[in-house]
Amino acid sequence: MTKSNDSARSKTKPTSQPDKPTPPAQHVWLAGLGAMAKAQEQGSKAIEALVNDGLAFQRKSQAEAQQRLHEATERLTHMASDLGQQSVVRVDRLEHLFEERVAKALHRLGMPSMGDMQLLQARVDQLQEQLNQILQANGTDVPKSKAAPAKKQAAKSGLTASAKTKPQRAPVKSSRRAAD
Repeated sequence: MTKSNDSARSKTKPTSQPDKPTPPAQHVWLAGLGAMAKAQEQGSKAIEALVNDGLAFQRKSQAEAQQRLHEATERLTHMASDLGQQSVVRVDRLEHLFEERVAKALHRLGMPSMGDMQLLQARVDQLQEQLNQILQANGTDVPKSKAAPAKKQAAKSGLTASAKTKPQRAPVKSSRRAAD
């Protein structure tokens, strides 16, 4: 581009007439050419300065983006843990509600509850202990296991038939019996 500027100068200004005054339009033209020459000289410095400013801005933007990403991640993690805790509480409530309803339904059907079974087991253990004491007082060997030998010992000791009988169930009504 410098070569074309030199050729433009040589066309506008002949070398044989160096003292001739230049018109104002030519001054403007020469000023523009001078500005362009300075821009070419300082252009690489300006470009380097702009590149450095761009790199600094990019680093600053990336740091800001990383910080906002970290904050968003923390908030989402906190929200996820809160939702997890809420779901555990809801599942526990649902489980408790289900257990209560099943227990009520079983109670309506006449099924003993876990507490009833524990009371019965405690009562059986108490009766077994009393039986063992009676057997020891009579001089009979005390059985080592609880359920099966107790029945055998009761038969040997001559307990009444009413003590040996099983509890009777209430009769079950069926539609087939009513039809017969």
